Amino acid sequence: MTTDVQDTVHAVDAASVLGLLPARPRILALGEPTHGEDVLLDVRNDLFRQLVEREGYRTIAIESDCLMGLAVDDYVTSGTGTLDEVMARGFSHGLGASVANRELVSWMRAYNDGRPASERVRFAGVDGPLEITAAASPRQALTALHAYLAARVDAGLLPCTAEALDLLLGADDRWTNPAAMRDPSQSVGQTPEAGELRLLADDLVALLDAQTPRLMAASVRDEWDRARMDGRTATGLLRYHRWMADTSPSRMAQLLGQRSSMMAANLRALAERGPTLVHAHNGHLQRASSSMRMDGLPVAWWSAGAIINAWLGEEYAFLATALGTIRHHGVLTPPPDTIEGLLYALPEDRYVVDARRLAGTLGDVTPRVSPWFGYAPLDPAHLSGIDGLVFVKEAPAKA
Repeated sequence: MTTDVQDTVHAVDAASVLGLLPARPRILALGEPTHGEDVLLDVRNDLFRQLVEREGYRTIAIESDCLMGLAVDDYVTSGTGTLDEVMARGFSHGLGASVANRELVSWMRAYNDGRPASERVRFAGVDGPLEITAAASPRQALTALHAYLAARVDAGLLPCTAEALDLLLGADDRWTNPAAMRDPSQSVGQTPEAGELRLLADDLVALLDAQTPRLMAASVRDEWDRARMDGRTATGLLRYHRWMADTSPSRMAQLLGQRSSMMAANLRALAERGPTLVHAHNGHLQRASSSMRMDGLPVAWWSAGAIINAWLGEEYAFLATALGTIRHHGVLTPPPDTIEGLLYALPEDRYVVDARRLAGTLGDVTPRVSPWFGYAPLDPAHLSGIDGLVFVKEAPAKA
C-alpha cells in the first residue's frame, strides 16, 4: 500500500497544487487542523509567495477580524503605520504574536514597495469581529457605514442621524459582556434598542445598494468595498447578538451558522476582487457539514467553505492540512492504520497529496483520535470532498 500512496504525493508548490484542480479557483482555501503552529503558517507563506510570483494571485485572507485586517492591508499596500503597530492592532485571536504572520506582512510590504496599485498584493481578515467568549459592538461598522453614506447622498435619504445611532448603541461594554456567551439574559441583543438598530442597519445597507451608481462614481473602489464590508459586518453582528440573547435549543447552532455566514460573505466579496488564497481552520473551509457536541447536545451547521462552495462551484477549491505529530501537546506518532499514519511513513517532511487518488488506493482506515482537544485529525469520510491534502510530518515546539 505504501508504494501506491507514494504515487499520490507531490512537492508543496503552486504548480502541483493547481495541477490537482479541474479549474483555476477564485478562492483557493488552505485549511489547518490546529492553530498556533508556525510550521503550518510557513507552508502557507511559501505557497502564497509562489502563487503571487508565478500564478498572478494578489490577495491572502486569514481567519482574523475583517475590520482589524484593514490596518494590515493599509500597511502592506501604502506603508501606513509601522510593522509593530499593525502586528499589535491588525489581528484578532492573538495572531499578531506569530513570527510567521509577521514574516508574511513584512514580505508583502517589501513586495509592494514601488509597484503600481494594480500589481500590489492585498491582505484581508475573513472572520467577523468575534471572539470565543464575546462579540464586538456593532458601533464601528455601523457608524462607518453611516458616515460613508452621509458624505455622499442627500441627507433626506438617510434613515437616521449619527446622533440617533450613538444613543441607541449606548456603551460598548454592554455589547461585549463576556458573560452573555453562557448566560443569554446578560446579552443586549434582543432589547428594543437592538431591534431598532437591526432595522436601521438594514435600511442603511439597502440605501447603499440603491445608490450604487452614484456611490461608485463618488468613491474610489477601496472606499466602496469598505462600505460594503461595514454593511455586512454591522448586520451580521446585530444578528449574532440577537442569537446571543436567545434561550432556545437552537441558540448555539444559530451562532455558529451566523459566524460561518459572515465569513462566507467576506470570501464572496474577495472572489470579486480576483484569485485569493484563504487560510483558516479545516473546519471552517470544508465542504461537508459541521457538527460537534456542546453541553452534551449535538450542534450542526454549514461551514463557510460549504456555503462559498455552493456559490462558486469549481471556482472554489479546498486543500486540507494534516499533521503527523505535535509532540509538545501530546500528539505522538500516528497509528499506521490511519491516513496520517500512512503518510507519516513516507520519507518527505511535507508534501501535497492527490486526495481523490489517495482515496482510491485506501482500504479500511481508522479515524485518528487526538489526545489533545486543540488538534482535529482528518476525518477519512471527508476525503472525497477535498481537492488536495497537504501533509506536514512534525510541528516542532517553539524555541
